[in-house]
Amino acid sequence: MTRVTDAALPYGPVMTRLLEPMRRGFLVVNRRVTAPLLRNGLGPLIATPVTGSMLLLRTRGRRSGVIREAPLGYAVRAGEVLVVAGYGRSAHWFANALADPRVELVLPGARFAGTAREITDPDERREAFDVTIRAMGVVGRATLGDLDAASPERIDELAAAFPVLAITPTALLDGPFDPGGVGVRWTAGVATAHSALVVGACYLARRCARRGPRSGG
Repeated sequence: MTRVTDAALPYGPVMTRLLEPMRRGFLVVNRRVTAPLLRNGLGPLIATPVTGSMLLLRTRGRRSGVIREAPLGYAVRAGEVLVVAGYGRSAHWFANALADPRVELVLPGARFAGTAREITDPDERREAFDVTIRAMGVVGRATLGDLDAASPERIDELAAAFPVLAITPTALLDGPFDPGGVGVRWTAGVATAHSALVVGACYLARRCARRGPRSGG
């Protein structure tokens, strides 16, 4: 497996040392927590100002031919979905998308087929990189530093090291919140539980009101 502690990535010295342990940790969390939540329509639960919003990108393995899933932060711009390869060009999902640009996106409320392209025009890449990192919440900005204070040359360096994919939706697929989807069942379950709690609370309140205050001893 390709290691991501590439000295060419323009992280600071502390982040560079932490990159490989973080990658291993993210692999476990993504496989056991983040991907299942996104797959089952629960993406809104993990969309916060700290982490930003996340999607599930599905690509076809360039060697195995097997569908692979990668939870990623994203931004939406001019009808395209933007994602950044935080581990550089060695990110497997990025290499898969270049080899076969036909991908799927599972967003918090919908699922799309799409066509991916790497943004290579310097001006477009600079803008797309800035927009996407800002959309990735506090974690995204903290990882790469203060973009507001960064020079255009520094942003160009970052955008070249951490390539950006732009994905154009080509078809709306059945998603978790379409009729009968997993998201609908989750929502129905939550609504049912909420209703039961409200009814139970009202019942207890009425019983207490009927009893009235107890007299002191």
